[in-house]
Amino acid sequence: MNSRLSRSQERIICSELGNVKLKLLYKATVHGFTGAAFHQRCDSLSPTVSVGYNVSGYVFGGYAKQPFSQSGQYVNDDQAFLFDLTGGKLKKYPVTSAAHAIRMIANCGPYFGESLVLVSASLPVTFSNPKSYYNFNPAEMHGNDLNLIECEVYLVEECTEFETPWRNVIWESETRTELMESIRKYKPPVRSVSQARVLLIGQVGAGKSSFFNSINSVFRGHVTNQAMSGSSATSLTTQFRTYSLKDGRGGKPLPIILCDTMGLEDGKGAGLDVDDIASILEGHILDHYQFNPSAPLRAEVHGYRKSPDLKDKVHCLTYILDASKVSIMPARLAEKLEAIRKKANLLGVPQMVVLTKVDEACPLVEESLTSIYHSIYIKKIIQEASSKLGIPVSCIVPVRNYTEELDLDLNTDILLLSAVIQMLRFADNFFDDVSDQLGNLKTTE
Repeated sequence: MNSRLSRSQERIICSELGNVKLKLLYKATVHGFTGAAFHQRCDSLSPTVSVGYNVSGYVFGGYAKQPFSQSGQYVNDDQAFLFDLTGGKLKKYPVTSAAHAIRMIANCGPYFGESLVLVSASLPVTFSNPKSYYNFNPAEMHGNDLNLIECEVYLVEECTEFETPWRNVIWESETRTELMESIRKYKPPVRSVSQARVLLIGQVGAGKSSFFNSINSVFRGHVTNQAMSGSSATSLTTQFRTYSLKDGRGGKPLPIILCDTMGLEDGKGAGLDVDDIASILEGHILDHYQFNPSAPLRAEVHGYRKSPDLKDKVHCLTYILDASKVSIMPARLAEKLEAIRKKANLLGVPQMVVLTKVDEACPLVEESLTSIYHSIYIKKIIQEASSKLGIPVSCIVPVRNYTEELDLDLNTDILLLSAVIQMLRFADNFFDDVSDQLGNLKTTE
């Protein structure tokens, strides 16, 4: 059963309704120009778009949010409207009396108040009364031609995916190889720094330690679990740890250090302290420092580096967020993140977000990770994270960590490596700013 609507006309209608697609339910030339055929295929389904086509070439119809039935009653629908599509543009005529928006007549097709009826009294004709509950110009809408050659009714369905991806990824082994090689060849543009230092912070259970383990696994060639990770109500990481990634077992250190921290919690005196984060960003906290949520590190305490070098500072701050919990982020946690963002801004530290557990958040992505940039839901989560943290959408990347698997997966690797590439690019921004400020740093050629 083919739709008479062109692709262009369908896009015009959908653009008026949001991220939706149309599913053809009823086609009069196939099922019959009768009220019975219409009701059999369309009753109780909603929202719907009804479209009429006449001999003169006009395309017109109406949208109803409420479902059709055969009750004989009017149905209140303040979202209903009539439209015409003639000329490649949609002209909309909103309902003027919502209580009379739709009428449920057994022997008729789509019945919009007393204003427009497609398939009237089981005949291929249009009933038109422009000043009753909807205001429209009949000459503009259908050219005063009431003889239908077709009537179609479409179910309006929410889209779960975009037709084309909103970010382009080539899901091939060559991509993984190229990304790994780019990371291996990266060199900070400042002679005194050999490795970019990236700080990972996030809510307890978001997957900070798992992210490091996953990156480490990609370069080891098998799933490994060096950093403590798992499921717990409180942070499994209680120390400040710096992990230098290696290119394979016993291989050379890669030009990036991932710093793991105690998880953030929304309660007072629990989880990582905001003041400790500032000390980490400035390079004051040493590896293996034991966090104390009730007492942030002070200059006179053991474990405090008084005169950090540029290599000791954090060059990129990365928030690790659980994709399935962005919408239910506690207000107090959001306040902590805002305080951290402000401190990082003052220190000139570039910031980005890694969104984890995307497969748990979206069934489409769970079915196939390559659908991630087709997913409307994942894009909405990224936009919501952007709004809550004040970080641009372009600075947010989705990943899937290794948590249960025993073997590596190509598509998982590509997302993880792409996140690391972004971290290195942000670190470069930090070095560029430092060079601009000091003006006398020796850079590599």
